[in-house]
Amino acid sequence: MSDPITQELRHRGLQLNERVAAWLDNGFEWLFMRGFLVQSGSTPYETLIDGDPMSLRYYPVPESGEIELADGERMPVRRTRHPVPLLLVPPLGVTTEVFDLLPQRSLVRYMAARGFHTYLVDWGKPERRHAQLSLRDYAVDMLGEAIAEVRRHSGVQPVSVMGWCMGGLLALMHAGVTHDRHIRNLITIASPIDLRTGGVMAQAARVLNASARLIRRFTSFRLDKLNPAHLQAPGWTTTLAFKLTAPLSSLTPYWDLLTRLADRDYLEVHATTSDYLDNMLMYPAGVVRDMLVKVVVDNRLAEGSIALGADSAELSAVRAKLLVYAGETDHLVPPAMAQKSLELVGSKDKTFRIAPGGHMGVIIGSRALREVWEPCAQWLDDRSAVARRSGKPSAADETQRRVRARRLADDVTL
Repeated sequence: MSDPITQELRHRGLQLNERVAAWLDNGFEWLFMRGFLVQSGSTPYETLIDGDPMSLRYYPVPESGEIELADGERMPVRRTRHPVPLLLVPPLGVTTEVFDLLPQRSLVRYMAARGFHTYLVDWGKPERRHAQLSLRDYAVDMLGEAIAEVRRHSGVQPVSVMGWCMGGLLALMHAGVTHDRHIRNLITIASPIDLRTGGVMAQAARVLNASARLIRRFTSFRLDKLNPAHLQAPGWTTTLAFKLTAPLSSLTPYWDLLTRLADRDYLEVHATTSDYLDNMLMYPAGVVRDMLVKVVVDNRLAEGSIALGADSAELSAVRAKLLVYAGETDHLVPPAMAQKSLELVGSKDKTFRIAPGGHMGVIIGSRALREVWEPCAQWLDDRSAVARRSGKPSAADETQRRVRARRLADDVTL
């Protein structure tokens, strides 16, 4: 019989062999088959608008009885839907998968499971031919088309809108232009309003503002008169600019990858988030021009009014119940920059909260579910009731029935 020391050495040797084998196997997949590791965009949906570049998705209630969350807990799926639908609005420059990043860290999946008719704006992947698109095209026309389709599909007029970063700005601008009283609830997360406060964006704004004053004083050059086609930059510049805002944070995950390469779950998370961060999208140059001149240099949003084509978005015209979130360690949009919106809107029901995380962590980080998603869902729970709709079922009801029928056909035990 082997002595205890020999047994322990043999056990440790087997563990080391297994770890090395996992390290080599995972390393091979990371180098040559990385696409198989990416988990984003796995939640089923139906496309309601298939436009160029904007599309609209509807996420039915998950077919399973419960969903797994990022912390390992399981949440029962609510079959009863809130009457007021929820429209999620991502920013430009990122893929739509930001709200469906991982199966256990998917905002669309979570909100659908919490009982909301959940819709998602997909801004598409802009190309050079979209260079002329402006803030008005996105905030008024495309977002307006999406909201109209949400109303048609859900069968009710009131809607809730939830936007992260520029998505929140577009929602505020839309409400400020249209004076839409049927936007009942509005949630913005890390949306920059006053660019004269602290943070990386404020520092850049001060530099650009000083340069713009000199140019305006001594030359006839005006950025807003340039053809946007001459300003178009490729998508990789968006990735580079974002990573330069926190260069050390962009490098440390690769050290973590090296030390945890044998951990398959971690490898999938790392591959998915890296794929998302490394494949950001170009901004249409017309939007870049509008943002630079009106938002960054002139700081119009902080004054409560911004021109969008022939119209003006007046934040005082926003009457929706408003919930504003900011990231505690957000260097791009610090809390004071986001909080300014509460001073400008005409809403009576308005709340400001600070949650853990930086600019991305506050919406897709490991703590976002408990610190942001769940409180947002609870806030909406009390504000998403309407009088019972009479008449025939809505298109959303029909979608839910089709999903249920497919589930029953696939599982005869139900």
